[in-house]
Amino acid sequence: MKKPNNFQRIRELNYLQQASLAAAMIERMLPNYVLFSEALEFGNATELRNVLNSLWEKLLLPKAKISLEKLNEKVELNTPDLNDFDMFGVYPAIDTCTALITLINGMQQKEEANFVDVCKISQASVAKFIEYQLTTEGELADNSALREHPLMNYEMDVLAELIDKVESFQRIDKDSVKELKKLALADGQSNIGIEC
Repeated sequence: MKKPNNFQRIRELNYLQQASLAAAMIERMLPNYVLFSEALEFGNATELRNVLNSLWEKLLLPKAKISLEKLNEKVELNTPDLNDFDMFGVYPAIDTCTALITLINGMQQKEEANFVDVCKISQASVAKFIEYQLTTEGELADNSALREHPLMNYEMDVLAELIDKVESFQRIDKDSVKELKKLALADGQSNIGIEC
């Protein structure tokens, strides 16, 4: 029997498991934004860190007085415009912001499809990076090259590992969130291999 793919497995999780998984995936994307922000003195990486921390808190304490609308505004204000930057780093930075907004929307509307989308945004970000790398090196960046690239395999392995971890939790509490964050950043690098 064929093993279900990662996205099918995510769909089978409950709301809180899916939202926590999405937040963990953003933990792996955030260092890309931090690097871009520092290198180009654009935006406020600390503010985005605080937004993600607030989302974790809201997941743990649904009644916490945290305005998702305000968090959304903060992310939008810190999202770079593609036309303002002539460097690859703007793409992963935008992807991070898009993933955050997608997570916020999912939490606002209790829309689980958004949590799957966060994982897809992370994967697409990795694919863009691989494509950029291969093209720069004069290699062919076709679907099989992307799919077989070690970085893409690693992305899928980490996602599967995070799904395993979320599935193992009886409930999502402070300790399980701590464990999930630790696992997301265990290798000390972002989803595209940037050290954090």
